[in-house]
Amino acid sequence: MVLAAALLTGCDPLAPDGPDRPATHAEHPVGPAQRPVPHGAGSKVPYDFNGDGHPDLVVNDLLNRGGRAAHDDDPGIGIVYGSARGLVPGTRQLLTPSRNATPTKGVVPAAFEASAACDLDRDGFTDLVVTTDPPYDGVGRPPVPVQILFGSPRGPAAARAVPLRIPERAREGDEWPDQPVCGDFDGDGATDLAVTASGPRISYLRGPFTREGAPRAAAAPLGVPGTALAALPGPLDADRDGADDLLVRTADPGTAAPGRLALGGPRGPVRAGTAFPAGHALAFGRFRRGPGTDAVVATGSRLLPRYGLTGDAPPLPVRGRALHAADVTADGYTDLVVSDADPSGTELTSGDAAPTGSAPPAPAFLPGSATGLSPRKVRPLRRPALPGTGPLRTTVLALTDYDGDGHADLVLLTRRIPAQDIPAHHTATAQDRVTVHPGTPTGPGATPEVTFSTTAFTVFFTDG
Repeated sequence: MVLAAALLTGCDPLAPDGPDRPATHAEHPVGPAQRPVPHGAGSKVPYDFNGDGHPDLVVNDLLNRGGRAAHDDDPGIGIVYGSARGLVPGTRQLLTPSRNATPTKGVVPAAFEASAACDLDRDGFTDLVVTTDPPYDGVGRPPVPVQILFGSPRGPAAARAVPLRIPERAREGDEWPDQPVCGDFDGDGATDLAVTASGPRISYLRGPFTREGAPRAAAAPLGVPGTALAALPGPLDADRDGADDLLVRTADPGTAAPGRLALGGPRGPVRAGTAFPAGHALAFGRFRRGPGTDAVVATGSRLLPRYGLTGDAPPLPVRGRALHAADVTADGYTDLVVSDADPSGTELTSGDAAPTGSAPPAPAFLPGSATGLSPRKVRPLRRPALPGTGPLRTTVLALTDYDGDGHADLVLLTRRIPAQDIPAHHTATAQDRVTVHPGTPTGPGATPEVTFSTTAFTVFFTDG
């Protein structure tokens, strides 16, 4: 596996100059040379793995070396580091199973996927929670597949991951612990972890965690109103009581299912909270003027606003099965980016036939306002042109303020895989672009400030 200098770039004449310039150079087709990771002293900024006060980007779905779509051979996890002026593609790291995972019984994991990010040991550096596939013979209780890569001034690549230690008393049944979710569920100021146990129960692990992956405390599994945990971009304190809440679903991602909040408190997320109608995704924020937290449910064919969590509002005829929420316009109201996702979680843009022959809509921007969300304000988002034929897939990687201007920036991954490659993704060349669209008073900018390919992480390896 190799970390790479093959950035596919464009030039923006309005991009800032100087050593932190995030935009890449059109005249240099292989992109900027790799830069060392800036050393930080720690911060409270989410997704800040090197502690320099700027959020970083995690890219899970990398193309393998030579532009091959990787499924059987996991190329690893890419990290692009931030700066005062935004993401800097030249400052990047590749985390691979062979270099960064801990073997189980001498077997190196084949799968290595980022599942959550939070500061578990309270040292000011965000830690990366990854899921792996340790060997299991099907007899007895399976091993814990979750590992932790602790952040540091050099980022999470400075050391190998450590396995998450779940005490036996906190486990139940013979199911894999899965779907890790971060949050301060007891309101004590330390970040906790919740993972699935068996049925509608979770292993609740209280932080802070040791560098050996052990929680401060863990009791018997807790009952929750569902069997699957929903990952959100950050902690959720829906009832604003100082303890984070857990979003629970009755089915795993990929299918529409009812959801419900498990409200945090001194004993953890044990109280059943607001129930939501069946949908593929939920987003939370302040979508209109009023007290309390608002929610939006994506059913696939429409959006269901729940202002104040429980207040019904007219459905919005906006198609989508994936939601990302943040304040893009910097007006104090939460905005939405809505996109369509197939059952595997890959979003498909309109204008190209999906494998089923349908034409899903392009990702769209829907601003919040004093009066709430309105279908009249929906704006389709521009996607980059890619060579070749076959379905074009666009995934929202993040909706975060990377340059510190108060506007959340939109990061998209657009990939085209030749139609003949669909049955065997690892046998044909694919193309992709990651584009960073700056937030503006009217929504995500049409012209990206930063453009690169995920092959940047797998063409030329360095230690980072």
